[in-house]
Amino acid sequence: MDPNKAASAPEPEWNPGEKNAQGMSAPPPYQDHPQYDNAGYPPQPGPGYPAQYPGYSAAPQGYSAAPQGYVPPPQNAYGQQPYPMSPGQQYPAQPGTVMVQPTVFVHRAPLTQPVNDYLGYSIFTMLCCCLPLGVAALIYSISTRDANMAGDQISAEKNSRTSRVLNHVSLGIGLTFFILSMIFIFAR
Repeated sequence: MDPNKAASAPEPEWNPGEKNAQGMSAPPPYQDHPQYDNAGYPPQPGPGYPAQYPGYSAAPQGYSAAPQGYVPPPQNAYGQQPYPMSPGQQYPAQPGTVMVQPTVFVHRAPLTQPVNDYLGYSIFTMLCCCLPLGVAALIYSISTRDANMAGDQISAEKNSRTSRVLNHVSLGIGLTFFILSMIFIFAR
């Protein structure tokens, strides 16, 4: 192959010592490497293809190419029979073919009848009764609201019950503390 006739050959007035705009010299021109040309072996035609060189036989010298009466197998891939197809026609499904189904994402809608979240009750018990239990009740109230929006009925009911219990306990502790403090103040 002549490097001057290649599509990527340099222009005739190109100077190999000249540098490009980035300050780097150009790469060397393309060269053929005759040392890699089949390394002295005769060309080998692929399976099912006739020899492409005149006078070349795939069989060693002194032997015939095939025994008498030998019929070569069909040259289709894996011995499959050819399937005549018209343009635009799909291939039939083969055994072992994997059919991929599209991914379906299911999103639940918010509950039509949401579960009570006791958010106001939780804020009241957090500020006026027992701060630690009020904070816990507030967290469960917010979780109930989130479960209502996600359409998760079971989680909403569970979080609502926990919030209500924490609010009742917090209110009980707050009332007990208030009554005891009033008794202590008036008993003096």
